[in-house]
Amino acid sequence: MSTKFVSTPIWPKTLPETLSLESTLNELSVFNFQVESSYLGKEVARLFHTQPLLPGVVLTVKGEFLGMISRRRFMEHMSRPYGIDIFAHRPILALYQIARTDILILPGVTLIVMAAQRAVQRSPELLYEPIVVQLNDKNYRLLDVHQVLLALSQIHQQATWYISELYYNLAVAKSDLEVANTKLETANSELYRLANSDGLTQLANRRCFNEYLEQQWQKLEQEEAELSLILCDIDFFKKYNDNYGHQAGDLCLQQVAERIVEAMNDLAGKVPGETLVARYGGEEFAVILPRTAPDTAAYVAEQIRLGIKGLKIEHAQSPVSSFVTLSLGVASTLPQMETSKENLIAAADRCLYQAKDKGRDRFILEHYS
Repeated sequence: MSTKFVSTPIWPKTLPETLSLESTLNELSVFNFQVESSYLGKEVARLFHTQPLLPGVVLTVKGEFLGMISRRRFMEHMSRPYGIDIFAHRPILALYQIARTDILILPGVTLIVMAAQRAVQRSPELLYEPIVVQLNDKNYRLLDVHQVLLALSQIHQQATWYISELYYNLAVAKSDLEVANTKLETANSELYRLANSDGLTQLANRRCFNEYLEQQWQKLEQEEAELSLILCDIDFFKKYNDNYGHQAGDLCLQQVAERIVEAMNDLAGKVPGETLVARYGGEEFAVILPRTAPDTAAYVAEQIRLGIKGLKIEHAQSPVSSFVTLSLGVASTLPQMETSKENLIAAADRCLYQAKDKGRDRFILEHYS
C-alpha cells in the first residue's frame, strides 16, 4: 500500500505583526498535512488523535490533489453506528466519497479580507470547514478559518488604530499639521484606491473605468486627439468554470488580468497616452488607450491575445483551443461634442461579438467618426 504523510504541522502561536489591508493568505502559517487516498481510516484517526489542532487532511492520489476531509466530518462519520467497523480498515477514500462537500480553494495571493468574506458566505454547515490554500499547481495546504478571522480582526484593529492616530495628531499636534495632513492624505488615497479597484484581480473596477473614460473623452475632445478602447472576453469561460470549478475560475481571471497588465507595460513605449486596464465585469476586461490610433490599438489587441494564449492555461472544454483564449473588440474615434463615450463602448462591444461570431480567439477593429 502506497502512502504519503507529511508531518509536523505549522501552528502559529502569534500572527504576523505587519498585517494590513494588502496582506494575503501567503503571510499566514498553514498546515502541511497530506495523505494518500489509500491510507487506512484508522491511521487517519490516529493522526487526528496525535495532532489535536489539525483541522483536516489534504488527500492525494499518486501525489495529485484529490480533495480535503475535515476533522469534524471525519469524526462525525466515524462516531456513527458501525462507523469504525465500516471505515477503520478501509482506505480513507471510501469515507471521503461519502463525506465529501464543497471545498473552498483559494490561491495563496488572495487578500485575507477577501478570504474571510468568502469563508463566512458559505452555508452554515460548511462555515467551520478549513480553507484549502493553493500555493502553486501541486502544492496545497490547510488553513483554519479561526486563524483567518483572527487575522481579519487584527487588520481591522490596526486600521482603526491608524485612523484614530491620524485624528489624534490633528487635534493635539497643530504645530505638526503638515505631517498629519500627509498621513491623512495617504489614508484617503488608500481608501480611494480600494473603492476603485476590483477585489479579485486588483485591476480598476467598473466605476473607475467609467470615470476615467469620461475624463479622457472630455480632455481629448479639446485636444482633437484619438481615443481607442479594447473590450476583451475570455472564450467559453462558463464551460471553464463548470469543468474546473469556481476557485480555478478565480485563479484564471487573476492570471489573465496580470498578463494584460504585463502586456501593457511591455508596450509602454508604443502607446502614447496613459492607459487604464480594468475589469469590465465577470470574465470581461477593458483597456482604455488615449491618443492611440486604430492601427496601434489593433497591434495592442493582438499582443494581448497572444499573451493570454501564451499562458497555456488548460481549457479542455473550449471548442476553439485546448488553452484559454480571448476574443477582443477594438474601437477608435475622435471624441466630439455630438457623440458620447457610450458610442465608443457600443462600437467596441459590436466588434467583440463579431469576433465571437467569426470563431473567437481573434480581434475585430472598427474606426468611426
